[in-house]
Formats: sequence, C-alpha cells, structure tokens
Amino acid sequence: MNIVIKFSNIADIIRRFLYLQVENGKMRMQGTYRTRLRPAGIRILVIAALSVFLVSCNQRGRSGFPTDTPTSGKIRILADESFKPLIDAEIDVFMGLYANATIEPIYKPEVDVVNDFMNDSARVMVTSRKLTDEQIKYLRDTLIVARTQIFAYDAIALVLNKINPDSLFSLEEVKGIFTGKITSWKQINKKSPLDNIRVIFDSPKSGNIRYFREKFDYFDPLPSNIFALNSNTEVIEFVEKNKDAIGIVSVNWISDTDDSVSNAFMSRIRVAAISQPYLDETSYYRPQQGFIYDKSYPFTREVYMIKRESHIGLGSGFINWATAEQGQRIVLKSGLVPATMPIRLVQIKQ
Repeated sequence: MNIVIKFSNIADIIRRFLYLQVENGKMRMQGTYRTRLRPAGIRILVIAALSVFLVSCNQRGRSGFPTDTPTSGKIRILADESFKPLIDAEIDVFMGLYANATIEPIYKPEVDVVNDFMNDSARVMVTSRKLTDEQIKYLRDTLIVARTQIFAYDAIALVLNKINPDSLFSLEEVKGIFTGKITSWKQINKKSPLDNIRVIFDSPKSGNIRYFREKFDYFDPLPSNIFALNSNTEVIEFVEKNKDAIGIVSVNWISDTDDSVSNAFMSRIRVAAISQPYLDETSYYRPQQGFIYDKSYPFTREVYMIKRESHIGLGSGFINWATAEQGQRIVLKSGLVPATMPIRLVQIKQ
C-alpha cells in the first residue's frame, strides 16, 4: 500500500509525537513541571522524522515535483513534422553526450503541436510560429510563463519533377499560383509541354501552407488544384511521380549534404529558384544557406523553441544546449542558418 504524506503534515506529525513523549516523561519537581525525553524516545523521534522525510521525498515525482535536471531525466517534446530531420539530429547528439537524459520527440502538424502544448502535453515545442497574445495570456492566467527562443532560420522550398523544364519563378508568379490566378504551366511558359499545375503540401494543419497564406494575405478557401497529403516525405514522392506537380517542403528535408536521406530526395527532384521582388527580378535564388541568411531567397522563416517549464529541468537544458555552440553547429551542418551563432559567408567563384 502506498502512503503519501505531504510536506505540510510533517511538522504536525512531529509536534504530536513530541507532545506524547513529553507527557510520558513528565516529572514533578518542587511544585513545577520539568520535562525530559528518555533516550529511547529520542531515538524513536529521529527515526520517525527521517522516515516521514524520506517517504515525502520519494513521492516527489508522483506529486508534481521536479524529477529531472538540465542533463538528466525523461521528457517529451512536440515538434512540427517539417523539422524532423534537424530535431532528430539535435536529440541524437544531446542524448549521446548525456547518458541519463531521454528525450522523446512527438512530430505532428503545426496546429496540433500548438494545441497539445497549450494542453500541457509536453514542456517544449518546436515550431515556426510564436504563441499569440491570447495564448500567452491564457498560460499566465494558469501561472505558466512561456519562454521563446529563436533556434534557427529555415526556408520553404518549391520542389519540381526532374523533367520539368520550368524551374525559375518570379515572386508574383508564385503568388498567382497560391491565389488561383495561375493554374496552368502555359501561363508561366507558353512552350511548356505540361498543362495544369497541381500544388501539394504536407497537411491541412501545416505551418507550410499557413506561411504562404500569411505571405500573400490570402485566407479564402484554397484553389481546387492545391491539396494536402500526410507528410513532407509523401510530398517529395508525389512530385517525383507527377510531372505537373509543385511540392511545398521545409528545406531541412533536402539541405543536409552529409545525410543519406536528404541526398536521396535531392536526386529524385529539382528545387525551384525564385527572383527577388522590386530589387532584381533577373536574378533567381534557391533556398541555400547564404541566400537564407541574407534573405535573397524570399521564403525564409524563423524556427522557435518554446518552453513552459516552471523549473530548470531537462527541457530548459536541451534548449540551452541547442541554442549554444554545439547545437548551433548541427543547425549549420544541416544546411539551415544558426540563430545564435555568428557565421561567415564565403563567395566561391566558379
């Protein structure tokens, strides 16, 4: 049988025990009372007090007290499925360095990630959007302070079938595609052998499609030729098999040149280049590190780590590590841009 004794009861238990011992050890001397605890009573008192304290300490985990440290314990974190390759790499290295730490990532579409975080399903989430003012207020009303840290700079890539001859787009053409004004490849290139355009993204609850809605200020129902699958992987597979498709994926799925999965994806599709509006519409930029850093590529975004820990536990430790030098080097290696580590751009003449 489990016995749960709260800290608030400890003083009362000891006080009652002392009272009984004093009553049993009273000695009347010269008309006044003097008290003395017998040696056996003292030993019993010490043992009882220690027992109560140890029972209480052992119950800390069950009673909501912290059971982890910045480098040990077990937690779950929520992450947008778009960032799975990067977050997997960060967790693998962190757990390799700290053997007593276990981090279980839960990957979901952005809407589900934020909802689960608000419902206290995990202490940490990784997403491309901040909490709204209303969400921050709701957490504060429940005595939770959410802390947000920019972790990396990402980009959204437009991926095409390998044989598609048209891989250069102006920003206005991309806007026309997402708002339904451009529905055919021949509207982009009259000589295109392809007909209708199909745009594929990862989920109806995706942060990828939210990004383009906000970018182009378009909140009407999506055109009928734009539809969702179930993951970034499925988007790439669909584009590989369909000549007329444009896929929308986070660039971290295809940017790590040392990763076998990323290289396999890149060998099966091609990445579109986009011109800069108003500045130089004759130059086109792909979502490469340097162009994400200086925002020459127009579809860039921040990646946030947000925590709701009320103590300095494993969630805090992981975020601090991921935004420090070792974690930021993993961001750099993945092909994204570190948010807290200075980088140097090198121009290579070809």
